[in-house]
Amino acid sequence: MDTFLNAAIEEAELGRAEGGIPIGSVLAHDGALIGRGHNRRVQHGSVTLHGEMDALERAGRQAANVYRASTLYTTLSPCAMCSGAILLYGIPRVVIGENQTFRGEEELLRSRGVEVTVVQDPTCIRLMTEFIALHPDLWHEDIGID
Repeated sequence: MDTFLNAAIEEAELGRAEGGIPIGSVLAHDGALIGRGHNRRVQHGSVTLHGEMDALERAGRQAANVYRASTLYTTLSPCAMCSGAILLYGIPRVVIGENQTFRGEEELLRSRGVEVTVVQDPTCIRLMTEFIALHPDLWHEDIGID
């Protein structure tokens, strides 16, 4: 398994252990992990702290050329908000663990020149399938469904 996707899965599992939504993400640059995070909406009562946003926040301020040479790994297809951040910072590559349980803005990313790879990792699928079955209301809140 890819080292960086594995780190994103570790983040997702950490989020689940904290009572949150099991979505993790990491930002890699030049073969090194520079930011890692997980969905902390529940833990922090946050409206925006998705896994991708947490990884970007934890990467700290970076020069534009760092973002433009980085890859974002996420266990789940990125939503509109997270895709917007990917586009805003010019991140050219996104590796997605799975998009069976939720398909985000992959086509938008592709249309703007982002290289999008979907792995369909069984661990990522299991984490979300189990979570959605156990907590459908929380999942719907997270993605904005009534």
